[in-house]
Amino acid sequence: MKKHILTAGPSISSREVRYVTDAVRNGWNKSWNRYIIRFENAFAEYAGAKYALSTSSCTGALHLALAALGIGPGDEVIVPDLAWIATASAVEYVGAKVVFADIERDTWCVDPVSIRERITRKTKAIIPVHLYGHPCDMRSINSIAKKYGLYVIEDAAPSAGAEYYGKKTGALADIGTFSFQGAKILVCGEGGMFLTDSKKIYDRARIIGDHGRDLHKIFWINETGYKYKMSNIQAALGLAQLERLDSFVAKKRMIFNWYKQRLSDIEGLQMSTERPGVKNIFWMSSVVLNRKFRADRDECIKRLKVRGIDSRPFFYPASSFRMYRKADNPVSYYISKRAINLPSGLGLTERDIARVAQELRKILGV
Repeated sequence: MKKHILTAGPSISSREVRYVTDAVRNGWNKSWNRYIIRFENAFAEYAGAKYALSTSSCTGALHLALAALGIGPGDEVIVPDLAWIATASAVEYVGAKVVFADIERDTWCVDPVSIRERITRKTKAIIPVHLYGHPCDMRSINSIAKKYGLYVIEDAAPSAGAEYYGKKTGALADIGTFSFQGAKILVCGEGGMFLTDSKKIYDRARIIGDHGRDLHKIFWINETGYKYKMSNIQAALGLAQLERLDSFVAKKRMIFNWYKQRLSDIEGLQMSTERPGVKNIFWMSSVVLNRKFRADRDECIKRLKVRGIDSRPFFYPASSFRMYRKADNPVSYYISKRAINLPSGLGLTERDIARVAQELRKILGV
């Protein structure tokens, strides 16, 4: 019986088991936050940021970012239309208005030209998403933000380890946020990270992310806050994963190259890209069907499934959901209908990738 090939999956070693076991056995009372502190400090150093705050999710980190910046009702925040819904939801949490921008056809990241077109007097922030591991055009985005006096919050959820002109994602703007959900390159089961170089923003996020608790007076609450803390056990897993992150990035890039060797000759099949000056982690190796093949995107996914191979569609444009009004973002709608995330888990072998590529070629009729 052939192996069932999954879309994603982490790499767990004896290091993760050792750290988590230690946190379970000894991470209480005076040691309740030992791994949290180690993880935050190590992640800040890795990314090149001054301050790091671990959170229960990237969604929570995004919410904290917007709240810490004082963004709320009457304000507008520009986000990419093609991204996981959490980016838009966080804007809704603070009562601001979501404004959807279109994406670039090659990187699938938010288009700076589209951002500029959507700026109004009410715009307060931009949230670029480094979709599937490719960094956004941060020079252009930061330049636009500076011109109009806007904040930039990186949704770096899928991009731990990615680089933009020698700097890690998450440390390229006012605030950076990450996800450690179970399908990501670095996992905690669930969890996230909030990065910033601003002590003022960091302290504000710490307070509102821990019930509005006073930083100096035990159990004293100054305002209504939220609970977005990470547990010590999750942090132990995250720290072990972080110490192996560079090897994960190398494996993800290798997986993409295995696909590239086997699929790049197919006319009309667009693969993940890597622009000059950036390092794409290829969290998901993906393809877009830019011409009519024997099977369309949805049919490809169904037929791969029958052959024991999982895959998944790209995200839907957020503006296509009933909570929003459909936005005029043609590239987002075009890519969403035609794109597939191929199996990209860290445990996959070259033989697995060869099988996926071979079956995909058969299904497409090439």
